[in-house]
Amino acid sequence: MSLARVYSRAGVGVTAPLVTVEVHAGGGLARMSMVGLPETAVREAKDRVKAALLNCGYAFPPGHITISLAPADLPKEGSRFDLPIALGIIAASAQLDDHHLHECEFIGELSLGGELHPVRGVLPVAIEACRAGRKLVVPRGNGAEAALVRAGRQYSAENLLAVVGWLQGREPLPAARMLATAKDEIHTGPPGFDGGDLRDVIGQHQARRALEVAAAGGHNLLFSGPPGTGKTMLASRLPGILPPLTEQEALDTAAVASVSQVGLDISRWRVRSFRAPHHTASSAAMVGGGSRPRPGEISLAHHGVLFLDELPEFNRNVLEVLREPLESGRIVIARAASYAEFPARFQLVAAMNPCPCGYAGDPGGRCHCTADQVQRYRGRISGPLLDRIDLHVEVARPRRPLLSPPGASAEDSATVRRRVITARELQLDRAGLPNAGLDSAGLRLHCRLGGEQQRFLERAAARIGLSPRGCQRVLKVARTVADLDSTPEIDSSHLAEAIAYRGTDCGNGPG
Repeated sequence: MSLARVYSRAGVGVTAPLVTVEVHAGGGLARMSMVGLPETAVREAKDRVKAALLNCGYAFPPGHITISLAPADLPKEGSRFDLPIALGIIAASAQLDDHHLHECEFIGELSLGGELHPVRGVLPVAIEACRAGRKLVVPRGNGAEAALVRAGRQYSAENLLAVVGWLQGREPLPAARMLATAKDEIHTGPPGFDGGDLRDVIGQHQARRALEVAAAGGHNLLFSGPPGTGKTMLASRLPGILPPLTEQEALDTAAVASVSQVGLDISRWRVRSFRAPHHTASSAAMVGGGSRPRPGEISLAHHGVLFLDELPEFNRNVLEVLREPLESGRIVIARAASYAEFPARFQLVAAMNPCPCGYAGDPGGRCHCTADQVQRYRGRISGPLLDRIDLHVEVARPRRPLLSPPGASAEDSATVRRRVITARELQLDRAGLPNAGLDSAGLRLHCRLGGEQQRFLERAAARIGLSPRGCQRVLKVARTVADLDSTPEIDSSHLAEAIAYRGTDCGNGPG
């Protein structure tokens, strides 16, 4: 009887800490014990593994089997440890030479017949295994996900017998392969995007321009206007004009989806996410949570777009939890027995009506809301939250909404996207990040103003009541407008356009 060690990984947020599965097969009464903070699904592995071993033709050790999942103070959950536990028992009972076990990591759920079933959260495991320089064996159903880590050595298996045969050198395991839709590089447009084209938008030239500026600099955007003017249509077109995801951004986004409740859709690899939660969503649904923390909408929108339609209808507490992630780009979820951190660097796009009925300012005089009703409606959005939104744009009703069919003269998304990519490349070459992410030092370095422009901004800030943070955001937007014009310096026209986006009060003021 002997001791065997097999490597696997747990799941904590979007990380995958190493877990060493130690199995000792000793004498005494026949029983199996497991230590190392296993939760219910992990403890149930004892029954699944025993049946799988017997059905695959392996002898089950007759004595006392002790399984330790180290580190002992890290909670273990899920069925991912079935495969390493089974391999540890086979090796500890001298039915498998453990010479190559230290070179590999294993993850997968076992059926009673020994087949391997896919598990959630494989991509973070593949990333960490690659960093550790070990091979990774996953179920066949997780092969395409694991293969997204192109620098790693991942193998997929259908059952326990195939894994043991590979370790014994009898037969090779197939390398994990990406799906064709995942590995294809599409440069003419965002791959897999189905949100429509900008040419579908009738008129709304100012709103289209604001959408282009927001896309180029990664700025947050708020549309305000009566129903049916195209606010939701405009917002849904934003992912189609954003620059393509880099390899690292795509991996970060896919890692969040991999550990989420819905899982990763490989066919949407390198597609920017567009999340549009309903206004009845809770704070936990928005930022994530649960006894075992899972990512929320803001993390699922990482490197993508979070669209909040009917913004004042959201619970105020739900909106307030967005303030910190908008600044930091991450969310920390702390519970009594767990702690997890998720990335949340999303681009916020929101839409709202000007009043409860939606027709304030309509030339037809359809609005009958009182001033108090309008104030209470707009007051549902706090000033600090509005201050974090760079562009406030009114989307008015077109005078002749059916003047021409959609797309008759409007630019399509591909044309706008080329300009956005050019402007974004200027920003990355200059500062290494989009203009919306510039800190105070970056503003001083890359958004310097001449004396005339400085006085112009100070007068405008005093006139419309901009806060210091609001002034900084005006500078960032002006820098983006200058980049779209391929101009190295910010001039007064760039400032004027940026101030116009802040001067339109879509709520209760910038605060």
